[in-house]
Amino acid sequence: MNHKINRREFLNAASVAGAGLALGFPTSTRGAADVAKPAMLGGPKAHAGGFPGWPVFDQTEEQALLDTLRSGHWFRGSGSTVAKFEEEFAKLTGAKHCLATSGGTTALCAALGALDIGPGDEVIIPPYTFVATYNVVVLNYALPVFVDSDLESFQIDANKIEAAITPATKAILPVHIGGSPADLDKILEVGGKHKLPVVEDACQAHLAEWRGRKVGTWGLAGCFSFQASKNLNSGEGGAVLTNDEQFANRCCNFHYQGRGKPVSGGSLAYSGTRGSNLRLSEFQGSLLMAQMSRVIEQTNRRTENANYLTKLLNEIPGIKPAKLYEGVTRSAYHLYMFRYDKTRFAELGRAKFMEAMGREGVPCSGGYGQLNKDDYVSALARNKHYLKIYGEPRMQQWLEQNRQCPQNEKLCGEAVWFTQNMLLGPREDMEHIAEAVRKIQQHAGELVRK
Repeated sequence: MNHKINRREFLNAASVAGAGLALGFPTSTRGAADVAKPAMLGGPKAHAGGFPGWPVFDQTEEQALLDTLRSGHWFRGSGSTVAKFEEEFAKLTGAKHCLATSGGTTALCAALGALDIGPGDEVIIPPYTFVATYNVVVLNYALPVFVDSDLESFQIDANKIEAAITPATKAILPVHIGGSPADLDKILEVGGKHKLPVVEDACQAHLAEWRGRKVGTWGLAGCFSFQASKNLNSGEGGAVLTNDEQFANRCCNFHYQGRGKPVSGGSLAYSGTRGSNLRLSEFQGSLLMAQMSRVIEQTNRRTENANYLTKLLNEIPGIKPAKLYEGVTRSAYHLYMFRYDKTRFAELGRAKFMEAMGREGVPCSGGYGQLNKDDYVSALARNKHYLKIYGEPRMQQWLEQNRQCPQNEKLCGEAVWFTQNMLLGPREDMEHIAEAVRKIQQHAGELVRK
């Protein structure tokens, strides 16, 4: 079954011992006497105390907003807070240039706009991603080309990218899903070989690192989101990072109605042939400056808890935490992702497993659906504008090609997510999560019959 989820809705929501042995399924590493019954069968919750709320804020954010309000400078053109945030976020990430935008989606729009992506072009993207990655390509009347997922890492399979490149390919748009870096070594190698720009969709990957260097600084550009669920949060907001000054200027022009930064005399000159209003407000900039005071400590806390949780879950047969590539020196853990193998849980379906986890006080989600097969995406083959540009035979060919992502299909049937705020509590919370899984596995046979 294709379990779809509206990510924002989800993010705001915030016995096998006998039957399993008889069927030859491994049980928990603990003995039956050590594991209480699941809450769904009348036992106590594994985690009764709840998880930390999100967002985290105090008087720092309140004062920052009041200062902006009282300044009377609410627009970045007259204020200085957004510019200050750009400077500080560039320092934090090691990028030479940062452009703040109104959202992660508009950060991607600015990057693709600066690349002049348009009709007849193709952009390579993964199928396991939030729909915005697809939307920004389609907004430019280009063709999104899906490359299958790596089942173990949840990321785009970098080894399959080269086979998807055609003369019409104009960019590679990998996504660091869940905050874990995609295989940047391979992706950049392929991009360089074919002279294709790599734009990193790092919307979920604040402070994640590849070989000790922050993601978003490896390709031509990196795009971030500061939407309400994100690890760095201003309700809505985004940013483009780049080390290329000319590209930074083109992004700035595109996000500011085709007008760049003030030149001599304070005038604004137009450049390019297209533009939009994708600016960040001073209020959002002030929130981001306040939130940045916590982001390093929170990132460290998530890393410590995620590493411990991975150690615990690796001891449970049938639970497979998402693999981190050898080059990953830090995951942002915007999501903690793992695969669930029901054959090690007496054939207890994923939906029932997630329901049982919720009853234990451990909320979880099935993650993304098969975007490449979604009706929303498939309908592009019938879009009148696309038919006019590409013709029906090409759009039918596109439709069939993009449905061929078998590893992603398997992934979408096995994935389970925890949200980033669940990694901000004490170490004991991770033990409670693992205990919930053990309880369900130990009594999965009973839950199947319930």
